[in-house]
Amino acid sequence: MKALDKETAIARMNTFGRNGTPFLFVIDYMQEHSYVEPLDGIDASVCLYQFRGTGNAPDAGARYAGTIDWEFTPPAPADYRRSFDTVRRNLLGGNSYLTNLTCKVPLRTNLTLKDVFLHSHALYKLWLKDRFVCFSPEIFVRMEEGRIKSFPMKGTIDATLPHAEAILLDDAKEAAEHATIVDLIRNDLSMVSEHVTVASYRYIDRLQTNKGPILQTSSEICGMLPGDYTKRLGDILFSLLPAGSITGAPKPRTMQIIAEAEGYERGFYTGVMGCYADGRLDSAVMIRFIEQENGQLYFKAGGGITAQSRWESEYNEVIQKIYVPIY
Repeated sequence: MKALDKETAIARMNTFGRNGTPFLFVIDYMQEHSYVEPLDGIDASVCLYQFRGTGNAPDAGARYAGTIDWEFTPPAPADYRRSFDTVRRNLLGGNSYLTNLTCKVPLRTNLTLKDVFLHSHALYKLWLKDRFVCFSPEIFVRMEEGRIKSFPMKGTIDATLPHAEAILLDDAKEAAEHATIVDLIRNDLSMVSEHVTVASYRYIDRLQTNKGPILQTSSEICGMLPGDYTKRLGDILFSLLPAGSITGAPKPRTMQIIAEAEGYERGFYTGVMGCYADGRLDSAVMIRFIEQENGQLYFKAGGGITAQSRWESEYNEVIQKIYVPIY
């Protein structure tokens, strides 16, 4: 698979959509490197994908029979707080209303990247040999029959806590974060579609992990696409990037804050992946992500920060998200 620049990736997606060619796309956070490949040209020894049960790995999701060794080195609290304080200073200064702060965590496990792909239970999964594996629960956009839908996911809690659902829904910080991201995504969809509405607001998803169940809140936002949208799939998708749920609002200034606070390159983490076939485009935000660099594995994780956030809670949420959905 050959990496493409932004302009080439857009043109290739437009061409495939115009010709009705089924294709896979993988786009990094900064939209500097993309893979856009016809589905019948993907080498399964290099790339495996499974999106909502459809892909090129029929045995994906098989039960893992062994014991999972899982150890990671969380960020030093002082280091995380320095990044958090950079974000919070900008929030209080009015430069951002919501900022997604992430970090890169060294991981030690007996699982290979391919093991994680084959045995994880997730809506969207992707494996690139010797590069990374992603097992994302978060839909980015779906396009079908003239409609576009997005499902931003914000707000996480340990499902085993007493009254966990009520605590999550009643949390003022989580509610403010979710409202901000829904407004941002609604504005994004308004750039490419008409009659944008919030069809469902802050519903609960339950996710199983190797560390136990968690709850997350999502919303559904819908709009009507122009009649020629299949001929402009690349233009439409790239105009929505990067995803609002993993940047913040306002998007351009918040990305500058992220670059200052995080101190590492996200790469394909928090980019988007998906496929187009039979007139339907389906995609996911590339969260829940393990990357291999020089033989070392890193888990990349983060969460949304608002002016109401407390660094201790956000730090604990990052740790909570370092899991694999193998059970």
